Amino acid sequence: MALISRKGLAMDEVEPENVYAIIGQMMAAPGKREELIGYLGEGSKAMPGNLAYQIWRDKGDVNSVWITEVWRDEASHKASLALPQVQEAIRKARPIIAGFGARAEVERAV
Repeated sequence: MALISRKGLAMDEVEPENVYAIIGQMMAAPGKREELIGYLGEGSKAMPGNLAYQIWRDKGDVNSVWITEVWRDEASHKASLALPQVQEAIRKARPIIAGFGARAEVERAV
């Protein structure tokens, strides 16, 4: 698992009703999962408004990863897609992405 923890933004500084969180599955081309994880990790550094970004290896599928993202708000997530490092990660990863699986927008229960 790659885990990027964000420092400098305490959860008590975030309005819980505005927090935006996503869990999604991405499939790499056969044998390319580690390369994909590398690109995702590179592209997820220094994203304003990001509280957590985690990449998980699927134990049951050697080509699949799950990504969990927690954002200050949905606007921060949308803005991140225009960041240069995110655009570069997308450019590098696109040829080895075999598809996407389940995706859910979630909210904190407690």
